[in-house]
Amino acid sequence: MSENRKPQLGFVGKPPGGTAPGNSGKTHCPLCMGLFKAPRLLPCLHTVCTTCLEQLEPFSVVDIRGGDSDTSSEGSIFQELKPPSLQPQIGILCPVCDAQVDLPMGGVKALTIDHLAMNDVMLESLRGEGQGLVCDLCSDRKVEKRCQTCKANLCHFCCQAHRRQKKTTYHTMVDLKDLKGYSRLGKPILCPAHPAEELRLFCELCDRPVCRDCVVGEHRGHPYDFTSNVIHKHGDSVRELLRGTQPHVEALEEALAQIRGTNTALQKRVEAVAADVRTFSEGYIKAIEEHRDKLLKQLEDIRVQKENSLQLQKAQLEQLLADMRTGVEFTEHLLTSGSDLEILITKGVVVERLTKLNKVEYSTHPGVNDKICFSPQQKAGRCHGYEVYGAINTKEVDPAKCVLQGEDLHRAREKQTASFTLLCKDSAGESMGRGGDSVQVAVVPKDKKDSPVRTLVQDNKDGSYYISYTPKEPGVYTVLVCIKEQHVQGSPFTVTVRKRHRPHPGVFHCCTFCSSGGQKTARCACGGTMPGGYLGCGHGHKGHPGRPHWSCCGKVTEKSECTWTGGQSAPRSLLRTVAL
Repeated sequence: MSENRKPQLGFVGKPPGGTAPGNSGKTHCPLCMGLFKAPRLLPCLHTVCTTCLEQLEPFSVVDIRGGDSDTSSEGSIFQELKPPSLQPQIGILCPVCDAQVDLPMGGVKALTIDHLAMNDVMLESLRGEGQGLVCDLCSDRKVEKRCQTCKANLCHFCCQAHRRQKKTTYHTMVDLKDLKGYSRLGKPILCPAHPAEELRLFCELCDRPVCRDCVVGEHRGHPYDFTSNVIHKHGDSVRELLRGTQPHVEALEEALAQIRGTNTALQKRVEAVAADVRTFSEGYIKAIEEHRDKLLKQLEDIRVQKENSLQLQKAQLEQLLADMRTGVEFTEHLLTSGSDLEILITKGVVVERLTKLNKVEYSTHPGVNDKICFSPQQKAGRCHGYEVYGAINTKEVDPAKCVLQGEDLHRAREKQTASFTLLCKDSAGESMGRGGDSVQVAVVPKDKKDSPVRTLVQDNKDGSYYISYTPKEPGVYTVLVCIKEQHVQGSPFTVTVRKRHRPHPGVFHCCTFCSSGGQKTARCACGGTMPGGYLGCGHGHKGHPGRPHWSCCGKVTEKSECTWTGGQSAPRSLLRTVAL
């Protein structure tokens, strides 16, 4: 367990000349651009000087959570939770990312101290020959040496006094220039409730560092252990959360790369279409020039609309990426450079921020596409009396406006081809007038969902699609028709597949008398009769339908299903007429 901790430093003058203000987010305040003075860590993992935060204009919001705040800090962890109530909550905006920061009951000074930043500031000052450092004892003179035992920066006068005291006579004193190679400096972190005691223990019940006096007082009976014994468990939990956050950074970077690629493709496409428009317009005089300008303006409007959508999505993803990077970089820096206690102190803020970032939803695909085409053969009306051609098309099919039509939509026969037509329309309900859309069709038996029927989609190139399929068995089938992975209007729907048409056992003829060779015993299913006792039908006689018909069932449609119900035992003649 490391016991080296950093003192809260005071600085005079400007930052070292070798460091440009604002160059390092680890040592310089984003507001005053100087080295950090009592830096505070915000919930968004940005660090700002205490005095700079106090100068920000606060605002009041209603906090329905009551006295508890979502801002973890050293000051707030020692305050008792108040019962939930509706009360005003004071907040500020982060000067880096504009994130809302709800201040705890103690205000800015109750926010978490960024001990990592304080250590970095100390190292930065040492590299500049101690410029800006003041003595920890007298807080007045320039620092010359550092007591390695007390972890205190001392001026020449205080250093001599330090050696003269009996308790500190044998303390090790080191020149500042000898500390430049160090990566860790500081002194023990003291308990806010007991300033004379160091935070060496960790209360498992309250999930915060405590001192020796705390465990015999406020935390009496609580399970606790040394920070060095619990750092592995809590450190691993933060590392696991970090591993879950890092892939989002890669996904966001990839999404932004796609945005840039789409934007480039959009620009190229716009330039190509503009060239086509200009080439097509050269053969005309005033009317065509006016038509060309109209087309170019329309194209520019499309470009602006699409580009604005891309820029908005790009800005949102960039902000989210910046937040993600801040979380990842700070957490990595904390886990690699922070001491055990510093990790435990900062863990609450880090876990809360990373958890919040991991829940943010975002799309990794561009919100618009570069689908713009110029149709030079399309009529565009008349301009100054001249027939003009050429139109820019950005139509996209709207599945909710598409129409399914055809006699076989809800009925079909086994082993016979059924078909219907899909009419594609845009959001205005107008026909697309072109093909090329990705149409997906599935015909699935209701009782055999793993055995779909093979379908055929024919693009008619005019915005309509001819869809056909051949069911193998009778039953109820579900038909799904989708465009752009969305169901069209009326999809899905069911189709009842019946058995094949029953063929006609009779003959399609003009009359029984002719087809039976004049047999008096033969009769037709139409029920016609002839004078003189003939039971079959004859031309123009009573009961004759007046046109050709089937002798077995009397239907007048040649391609139809037989409805004869005479039974299998009924005798039939060779002419397939119904016999007496």
